[in-house]
Amino acid sequence: MKLFFCSLLLLAVTWTHAGEAEVKSEDGVLVLTTANFKQVIEENEFVLVEFYAPWCGHCKALAPEYAKAAQNLSEKASPIKLGKVDATVESELAEQFQVRGYPTLKFFRSGTPVEYSGGRQAADIVSWVTKKTGPPAKDLNTVEEAEQFLKDNEIAVIGFFKNQDSDSAKAFVSVANALDTFVFAITGNDDVISKYEAKDGAVILFKPFDDKKSVFEGESDVENLKKFVQVQSLPLIVEFNHESASKIFGGSIKTHLLFFVSKEAGHIEKHVDPLKDIAKDYREDILFVTISADEEEHQRIFEFFGMTKEEVPTIRLIRLEEDMAKYKPESNDMSASTIKEFLQKFMDGKLKQHLLSQELPEDWDKNPVKVLVASNFDDVALDKSKDVLVEFYAPWCGHCKQLAPIYDQLAEKFKDNEEIVIAKIDATANELEHTKISSFPTLKFYRKGDNKVIDYNLDRTLDDFVKFLEAGGDVPPQASESEDEEVEEKPEEHTKDEL
Repeated sequence: MKLFFCSLLLLAVTWTHAGEAEVKSEDGVLVLTTANFKQVIEENEFVLVEFYAPWCGHCKALAPEYAKAAQNLSEKASPIKLGKVDATVESELAEQFQVRGYPTLKFFRSGTPVEYSGGRQAADIVSWVTKKTGPPAKDLNTVEEAEQFLKDNEIAVIGFFKNQDSDSAKAFVSVANALDTFVFAITGNDDVISKYEAKDGAVILFKPFDDKKSVFEGESDVENLKKFVQVQSLPLIVEFNHESASKIFGGSIKTHLLFFVSKEAGHIEKHVDPLKDIAKDYREDILFVTISADEEEHQRIFEFFGMTKEEVPTIRLIRLEEDMAKYKPESNDMSASTIKEFLQKFMDGKLKQHLLSQELPEDWDKNPVKVLVASNFDDVALDKSKDVLVEFYAPWCGHCKQLAPIYDQLAEKFKDNEEIVIAKIDATANELEHTKISSFPTLKFYRKGDNKVIDYNLDRTLDDFVKFLEAGGDVPPQASESEDEEVEEKPEEHTKDEL
């Protein structure tokens, strides 16, 4: 009977109420349109809606996981429905709910929408919507309930508390309420505690990898418990992909050891897997992540580190704080002893940041727009005898390409002025310890005399550039209609403008 029911879910079906709009279903996901949207939202207390574009690669990657989640919920006879809207066709709905990127997911609870903040795998979707419709932690009163709970969820957290009014139990429930992407349960039942050989007050995270379960040891406060769940729910060595990206970057560990490898060449088995013991030693402080050179979509990451795919296997260390500090080993030796020594130097504060730099072109000052790299930046931009305007650009940036002819005209106009320099620097290939760039193009003015740095925020027209330079940067900023391109694109989102 269950097989027959699942087979029905895999077919595109339609259902219609008398006098109401038709609602189709594809792979268990309701197909929503302007005509039936209000009806579906009113008839169902809980509906997760995906606004997508057929051409969006991230939407295509999400589709099978979204359908799997819908089928999973249906098998459990859950009241939660999943729907989808083709926002390129149903533009009125997209505008009504302020859809600005694809895919955008919104969860409607009794008709009220909230932003979806969960992951993109079926288990993550089911976990998130379930948490939004029930208690933060499910009560487990029997061994059978506990076994079914673990069977239904690949990664699950159970708190074993005989006194559920204790401070530790309350902290556990607070964490369950805060972490939407994980499923939690709580029990004080003696049989359940005995079944899983747990101590009263213990918290155990069950998972299908590594040691299969992790037991929380430490002071049961909210922050410690949150970190425990976020850290232990990931494998010792995480593969970077669309599904894992949000957990990698959204977790509590902000220092990552990145292994640039080729899966096809067997680098993971040869160089990475033998390092699991080291990963275990450092897992509270450093997350081990593999990035495959075989995936074309990872090319931007290689560029960010100034690397080519021919350099694999190799490693880099990055600290995801405000300065995005990167560290490079002295050699490509991937042995356990060398990796451990490299990590320990970092932990002891003995590593220097690795800053990218291109070779200085011989003709860097031949043209009106001077070419800067990391090695000559300070000599030119911080020359106190000159006003220097610098464009920080990216070769792939569309806005930078649009600016180029105007910037060339500006440099031509001031080429004979010995006190004004117009320059540019490829900020994807050159890094400065004193200047961090978050969007392209970024324009900074280094004023003569005191080297005061003034951000250029006027419109990018020749007239405004001239006005700004002739005033020595002393021009009130105005609102600009330009939309800069971020240094790092969000891996899970496409903007509508990318069509």
